Amino acid sequence: MPLKVAIVGLGGIGNRHAQVYDKHDETEIVAVCDIIPEKADKAAEKYACKAFYSVKEMLDSNIAIDAASMCTAGAENGGDHCKPTLELLYGGIPVLGEKPISNNIDEAQTMVDLAREKNLRYGIDLNHRFTPAALRAKEWVDSGRLGELNIINMTMWINNPNESSPWFHIRALHPHSLDVMRYFAGDVDKVQAFFKRGPKPDGPGGKRVCWSNVQVNLLFKNGIIGHLTGSYDAGGSYGLETLEVVGSEARFVLRDACEHLEFYPRFSQEVETHAYIDGMMGFGETFDSRIGRWVEQNIAGVSPDEIDASGADALHVQQIIEGIIESWETGQVVTLQ
Repeated sequence: MPLKVAIVGLGGIGNRHAQVYDKHDETEIVAVCDIIPEKADKAAEKYACKAFYSVKEMLDSNIAIDAASMCTAGAENGGDHCKPTLELLYGGIPVLGEKPISNNIDEAQTMVDLAREKNLRYGIDLNHRFTPAALRAKEWVDSGRLGELNIINMTMWINNPNESSPWFHIRALHPHSLDVMRYFAGDVDKVQAFFKRGPKPDGPGGKRVCWSNVQVNLLFKNGIIGHLTGSYDAGGSYGLETLEVVGSEARFVLRDACEHLEFYPRFSQEVETHAYIDGMMGFGETFDSRIGRWVEQNIAGVSPDEIDASGADALHVQQIIEGIIESWETGQVVTLQ
């Protein structure tokens, strides 16, 4: 029997989830939900399923749902996640949420706690860690091929003129970068941050509303040191992201999430280069790998605490982000709780 899925929020990202589920051999879209009826109706027609205009209406219909993607947006791309997620969890439905888990730590904690209380699978679409290139690099790290890890550096930037608050950039974009850094280096202990506003993107003179450029020093609990550079005023020909992990025996560089992976031995000139591993050609395909893993883990019936890129992982990332904001506002190195 296919996994019966619902999608809540049918904007661009929600429709991307729907496209992945629609072509997956082991899923069936049974419901779509959006508070804008036209969006729900259009998706329902396209995917031959039932349209709903609220989560409550969908749950009250008693339609059989095995799992749901929660793709609402809101302030800083996470402001509308809490209420519908709680409704789904209270309804007993496992949830794959969009990032950020929330732009409010208390709300994020409430969602994670409820999923744990209900013993439900709760994942977040932190898709950068799910690429074949990232998985191969993780195998190198776990096998000791890099030796003892010392340094991790991440650059992530994208041309984005949108802004809704001073912290839109750090809260909306960098759950991805910080999750990838945690994936390879573990939990963060201390952060020190510096921000800069770029010029207004829509005309001469003046500065942006959001702090659109950031650099962060990180100390991980295991002693690894790291650095994040992020921007909404870069991108384009610069590429999307570059991850460098440096160990005592070797380092690797992963470019643009999935496109190029390079291995540099410390004591040899025999560099390895890998491109488009397993045929993944670009960032858009990372939704397939992440959602595919969510489907796989639900069909396998894994324990909620075994979910990759879980709600708890996303909560930790948002706690790092709030520490970064505190560091800039106070001018201090911030120790995370």
